[in-house]
Amino acid sequence: MTDSPSVTDSSLASDSPSASDPTAHHVGVTVSDLDRAVEFYTDTFGLDVVSEFSVGGEAFAEAVDVEGAAASFAHLDADGAIVELVAYDPRGEPEPDPELNRPGAVHLGLSVDDVEGFYADLDDAVETLSPPRTTSSGTTILFVVDPEGNLIEVLDA
Repeated sequence: MTDSPSVTDSSLASDSPSASDPTAHHVGVTVSDLDRAVEFYTDTFGLDVVSEFSVGGEAFAEAVDVEGAAASFAHLDADGAIVELVAYDPRGEPEPDPELNRPGAVHLGLSVDDVEGFYADLDDAVETLSPPRTTSSGTTILFVVDPEGNLIEVLDA
């Protein structure tokens, strides 16, 4: 059996194709009701809508691996990071209730100046997992549930 070169082998690194340095572009959140989601994220977090558009066609359907897919998008500005809300047609089945410890679980993280103050100002209709809690790392966190059941972690900036 021949040993494989290690990833630290300089000859392997020099023979590898060069890739551009990736940068974060957006965080996507799939929703069933785009208008309701936009209203929630703009009202609750004060995010601004920077663009709205629709995409469809064969290339899009193949790229997302959903037969006949089309989608409507809203890009929201979260202080330079883009939150992409997207509603697909056809719509898939929703995931079971989100549990953060489930492999594959995802959440959006947004920082605010004062988590306790943010929580105090939340509309009573906005669901949270608990009141704000300060973890052993010293970070105060709060999980908010959007109208689609997606989790948003709110933490101190």
